[in-house]
Amino acid sequence: MAVGMFDMLGPITVGPSSSHTAGAVRIGLACRSILKEDVKKAKITFYGSFATTYKGHGTDKAVVGGLLGFGTSDLRVRDSLRLAPEMGLEFSIRTDDNPRYHPNTVYIEAESEHSQLTLRASSIGGGAIRLTEINGFEVSVNCSADTVIVFGRDVIGVFYSIAGVMKEANYNIATIYLNREHRAGGTVIILETDVPVDSGTLEKIQALENVIGVVAIEKF
Repeated sequence: MAVGMFDMLGPITVGPSSSHTAGAVRIGLACRSILKEDVKKAKITFYGSFATTYKGHGTDKAVVGGLLGFGTSDLRVRDSLRLAPEMGLEFSIRTDDNPRYHPNTVYIEAESEHSQLTLRASSIGGGAIRLTEINGFEVSVNCSADTVIVFGRDVIGVFYSIAGVMKEANYNIATIYLNREHRAGGTVIILETDVPVDSGTLEKIQALENVIGVVAIEKF
């Protein structure tokens, strides 16, 4: 895998830290991207290093800024806690401890006008992030490619039916990741594509037998 200079330096950011600030902004943006609309309420829980340093590094401002749709270089991130009520976002922040989690982990319980979402994610350095749990399902998504996540029942034929819908819509699947809880339990299928998948195709996947839910994340 090729690694470029900006993969090491991280994105342009209001600072002070690529992992505690830029990565945290991107986690908030990922939450907003999944919901596909403005976030109205958010309960934010910091773990590990995030929990002990979030005020000094502005991680709270960063996550809230991302939830508001601010990018990593948007100077409004600095004022996000003040701007949030004006922009219709009600939020709370707390800390907790779980030694199993990555040191820079945040858990978000979010609500928009039409949807609810729980998201656990980690900032893994240089502004890069990894989504590790969505609505109670374990995942591994870095948001560097257009991604479709399908939550389903672990029965024969689920993946082939999903692949059939993607083929019919003429989408190329770049990478595939499958994870199962246990035999005949739940399964998570992560598809990375060359371009974003349209809403009509996502609806067809959602309508398939044994599919529980579908989440689409455009790369950013």
